[in-house]
Amino acid sequence: MQVETALRRRASGRRLRRIAAVTGIGLLIGVTAACGSNGFRGAEMPAATSEPAAPTTPPPPPPPPVLWPLTGVDSAGAEINRPALAIKIENSIDARPQTGLNAADMVWEEVVEGGISRYVAVYHSTVPPVLGPVRSVRPMDPAIAAPLHGLFAFSGGQAPFVSATRAAGLQVLSADMGSAGFYRVNDRSAPHNTYVDPAALLAQADDAHRAPPPAQFVVGPAPTALALGAPTGLLDLSLSRFAQPSWTWSAVDGAWLRSEGTTPAVEASDGAPLRAVNVVVLRVDVVNTAFTDPANNPVPETVMVGGGEALVATGGKTVAATWSKASVGEPVVLTLPDGAPVVLAAGSTWVELVPNRTGSVAVG
Repeated sequence: MQVETALRRRASGRRLRRIAAVTGIGLLIGVTAACGSNGFRGAEMPAATSEPAAPTTPPPPPPPPVLWPLTGVDSAGAEINRPALAIKIENSIDARPQTGLNAADMVWEEVVEGGISRYVAVYHSTVPPVLGPVRSVRPMDPAIAAPLHGLFAFSGGQAPFVSATRAAGLQVLSADMGSAGFYRVNDRSAPHNTYVDPAALLAQADDAHRAPPPAQFVVGPAPTALALGAPTGLLDLSLSRFAQPSWTWSAVDGAWLRSEGTTPAVEASDGAPLRAVNVVVLRVDVVNTAFTDPANNPVPETVMVGGGEALVATGGKTVAATWSKASVGEPVVLTLPDGAPVVLAAGSTWVELVPNRTGSVAVG
């Protein structure tokens, strides 16, 4: 009996040891699995998922600058929506020095009766406080100013010339017709003492003449004369025996400086030399009309519709070209012999209308 009891106890002990061994293995497996599920196994973390970077859109380019149409100069935010104002300025000895010519975007010089010259000065980017002396309209003025589609101001003129100016699509402002803005000064004798307030003229623009002017010449960053022209320091012109202007290139000023014969031409207000970035010389036909002035001199007309030879001066160089103008209302077109357009530099332009028969052009 004791032997059986001992055997049963021994067998029971062996079973308990087997159960304990099996239970220990299970606990070990459970702990190991638990450690893995809590992320401690080898300090491994779930792999991070990254979204692809969105493509970046480059910022839009800045808007192109707004340029003054007659000069090609950056308006720098100034308001350009105003009309061009063309004014007839005298150039006799008694009229010099004039006031306000350096503020003009463009100036056209023409021969009138008696061989003297007068200007059609065009203002858009700059409106000075005073201009003058102002004189009367002439038969070629409508063709000069019509492409601007703006205002034309003068002291007076013969009725057919005034009518032609209006018929060309320009708004006419005249001292003789009572337009506001004209006045006389006391330090000059008549008829060389009529001056004008340009702001007062512009304030009279009607609904059909308030738009800015179109460009009159091609202006760009690569002027033709600089690229293709010959070095030139002097333009010596003869419009008549009384009108013999010259232009000298000044590298210091970056401009052509004007003289009347051998006398430097200057502004009355500050004595500054009259200057131009571009000088355009057009060889033109000049014919006498059936009209005469008060001294019974025939009134000449520069023939503006047609074409001919041209010389363009920019930056101390000159290049030969041709000019053409299809109609009174169309601008002058400058071209090279191969038909390519002539490009001017940004800035003011003076146009010299040199008669084919009696005028001359020399460069040096």
